[in-house]
Amino acid sequence: MTISVHTNNSALVALQNLNKTNDKLADVQSRINTGLKVSGPKDNASVWAVAQGQRADVGALSAVKMSLDRATSMADVAMAAGESISDLLNQVKEKVVAGMDPSIDTASRNALNSDYKALLRQISQVVATAEFDGANILDGSLAANITFLANADATAFVTLGVKNFSLGGAFISMGAASSIATKTMATNVLGQLNNSIAAVNAALGDLGAQARQIEAHNTFVSKLTDVLESGIGNLVDADLARESARLQALQVQQQLGAQALSIANQAPQVILSLFKG
Repeated sequence: MTISVHTNNSALVALQNLNKTNDKLADVQSRINTGLKVSGPKDNASVWAVAQGQRADVGALSAVKMSLDRATSMADVAMAAGESISDLLNQVKEKVVAGMDPSIDTASRNALNSDYKALLRQISQVVATAEFDGANILDGSLAANITFLANADATAFVTLGVKNFSLGGAFISMGAASSIATKTMATNVLGQLNNSIAAVNAALGDLGAQARQIEAHNTFVSKLTDVLESGIGNLVDADLARESARLQALQVQQQLGAQALSIANQAPQVILSLFKG
């Protein structure tokens, strides 16, 4: 090997090796700092692109879960109100049957009629207050069923049906002006009431089935989100135990490389000894 004061090949080689070690050390430190082995497209373009696509799906599923949570809350409010209405209808039946008794006097009949009307007003109040996030599926204000997101592409939906529990509506036949002031009126109301009780209970059963479906799908979306996040982690997360071991090894290599460069830089000084007298 030629000894020259212009070119120090040993120092150049040592510097190249030291730079490689420093680059590897920077990569390891980046993985330790971020916790990711693929933090950008420069690290691994194809893996990063796949991970980004999965992250987009996770974000979309977050919106789906929010929609399903809203559906669950709306169904819970409606069912709580519906159960109260069903209980009130049972109390109404007690008053109506009592009003069919031909032996009661006028004062008692008027008292029963007052109780009957009060129960109807209470039903109306329950219906009016069965609202969640600005939507009421029991008061007849909505013309169509409500649909909620079911997948990340917004191409599938779950439905929550509207039920009109208003007085004189599709499920409760008795109107707000209904009365049991006479035995004949009470007899007529009883037929309407029996139909109303059956219709309300059937509607509540339908709401309960829809609520179970929504809850089950919400659980599935939560599990799917967890699986996708785990898959993203498998693609891009760094093995910090391995990176820690690599860090220590590279730090030793860096020190040795710096020392080798220092030795190589001193090599041209040998030339001076050749010219000593």
